Amino acid sequence: MSFKRYLITSALPYANGPIHIGHLAGVYVPSDIYARYLRLRKKDVVWVCGSDEHGVPITLKARKEGITPQNVVDKYHKINKKSFENFGISFDIYSRTSNKIHHETASDIFKTINEKGGFIEKITAQYYDEKAKQFLADRYIKGTCPHCAYEEAYGDQCEKCGTSLSSLELINPKSAISGSAPTLRETKHWFLPLDKHEPFLREWILEQNKHWKSNVYGQCKSWLDAGLQPRAVSRDLSWGVPVPVENAEGKVLYVWFDAPIGYISATKELTPDWEKYWKDKETRMIHFIGKDNIVFHCIIFPSILNAEGSFILPENVPANEFLNLEGDKISTSKNWAVWLHEYLEDFEGKQDVLRYVLTSNAPETKDNDFMWKDFQARNNNELVAVLGNFVNRTMVLTNKYFGGIVPEISATTEYDKKTLDEMPIIRGKVEKSIENFRFREALKEAMNLARLGNKYLADSEPWKLFKTNPQRVKTIMNISLQITTNLSLIIEPFLPFTAEKLRNMLQISAIDWEKIGLDNLLKVGHQIKKPELLFEKIEDKTVAEQVAKLEIAKKARLADNAKVTPAKENICFDDFAKLDIRTGTILEAKKVPKTKKLLELKVDTGIDTRTVVSGIAEFYKPAEIVGKQVSIVINLAPKKLKGIESQGMVLMAETPDGRLEFIRPTTKINNGLEIK
Repeated sequence: MSFKRYLITSALPYANGPIHIGHLAGVYVPSDIYARYLRLRKKDVVWVCGSDEHGVPITLKARKEGITPQNVVDKYHKINKKSFENFGISFDIYSRTSNKIHHETASDIFKTINEKGGFIEKITAQYYDEKAKQFLADRYIKGTCPHCAYEEAYGDQCEKCGTSLSSLELINPKSAISGSAPTLRETKHWFLPLDKHEPFLREWILEQNKHWKSNVYGQCKSWLDAGLQPRAVSRDLSWGVPVPVENAEGKVLYVWFDAPIGYISATKELTPDWEKYWKDKETRMIHFIGKDNIVFHCIIFPSILNAEGSFILPENVPANEFLNLEGDKISTSKNWAVWLHEYLEDFEGKQDVLRYVLTSNAPETKDNDFMWKDFQARNNNELVAVLGNFVNRTMVLTNKYFGGIVPEISATTEYDKKTLDEMPIIRGKVEKSIENFRFREALKEAMNLARLGNKYLADSEPWKLFKTNPQRVKTIMNISLQITTNLSLIIEPFLPFTAEKLRNMLQISAIDWEKIGLDNLLKVGHQIKKPELLFEKIEDKTVAEQVAKLEIAKKARLADNAKVTPAKENICFDDFAKLDIRTGTILEAKKVPKTKKLLELKVDTGIDTRTVVSGIAEFYKPAEIVGKQVSIVINLAPKKLKGIESQGMVLMAETPDGRLEFIRPTTKINNGLEIK
């Protein structure tokens, strides 16, 4: 169907740290391309975003730095807002969820749903930190993931395997505040009964939205097939939007209830006509997110909107995968990232280089890697050698032969006509790719216009013809200038700073998108400026400095990790004596299907042969560990991991660089010997 208007939302970044290239590649560059494209098509479009300023990550940051949560969000909101602006991210509004209008909007939606009987009030057992004297929300609890055995999983999600969790599922939970083992206490919360919304979600997602990206559709289907359960939408915290009912002191709305409502409150803040973007079915709403937010934007938020009853739903949710950095997962806590505000300082005036690299290497269908050498190569071999080279040659030759005046076309050859005919074809391919959220492909097609120009100049060789056939050279340069003018528009969604610089050299104002492909955009007799280089080569030294900066961060992290961690709370000997640890030998090993981290092991414990599921697949290939002796806890209660019953735990030591190493005998000994 055709739409009257467009509403674009981009995931609200947490205001507990600066923006990095993973955020840009996953969410903000793709949505900026799409928004700029729609504006060039003269569409009615609103693009909203803002800082997510509630939730436990904010309070954890404040506690760590010894400041208030408000201090934290004020600091990072300012840094990120300025970084986005300097990078050319063209939000219509960049709001924040600590604003009064957001608190009011989130409260009103909660109250509307509550008055309709849309929540379940339940008293449940929740972890409580006796030392800190407070209930522990999801991110205040860490423990071992029941799915991949990662020992630093949070109470709402394992960041290693990506599985959504509840704190009660964690093995050996501990408080992130005091490090102590929490106790269970009863507390009242409000739950959104997702199971009641399941029929609606099945129809809406599985039947109406089969056009969604496979990673989004597949993850949603997996959630629905597993069966949805009621989810708490309140937390025992002091920072956030207070639960707007009586007798709810000390309770705030769950951040994943209030954060997506930030899209609505930001639109309210932007325009008094906000309702036409949120309540008119002729509006096309698009959520740009990363893959870790799929469940919140495709299951929870639509259920909230459905429960409220008056809002439209997203027409598409083009989630990207993750971008890694030099072979390792980007990590804010480990300072393993390329921070946007630092990039803008180190590479002044090179916003479009990073935009180009992140788009051409975007993690649209799988996780991708950002490498500084690749950054250099794409700049030098593509931006400089293809786009910059064509534009520079065209401008230089026009100024050399015709004093910068656009010459007339005297006569055209079949090759001229064929070249000109390619321009509207390229435009059509760019449009189709952008409208289907294939931005890598769209950028490649846009660059094909520059490749077309380079080929045309190389084949036509005006520098050889000028003395003998100046009339022919006039035609060649006119056509080259028409390609250049078309380039100034078709690259704008991707490279806005370059497009502006190019139009300045051509001495033209913005041109309607619909005119791309025309061969008379630049009129005969028009004066252009002397050329400037659009891009400069990036030298080895510059790249080496960035790699060195990362190495310093890695060494600092390893040095920090190498410090001996504090001892845990004392236990009595009887507690330790309960552990039955034996020597064993791995007889078989294989990867657990559809997981990245898990291996299924068959271990001879000296008593029996049993199955153990271990989260070590990223460190060991199955064939490498068959025959290895290990230390294994054999009296751990069985636990199902990905449908496999694990009957023990192989003991591992984590090295400073995060690798897991087996704890095993130095010489071959019998299986089944007790380790004491």
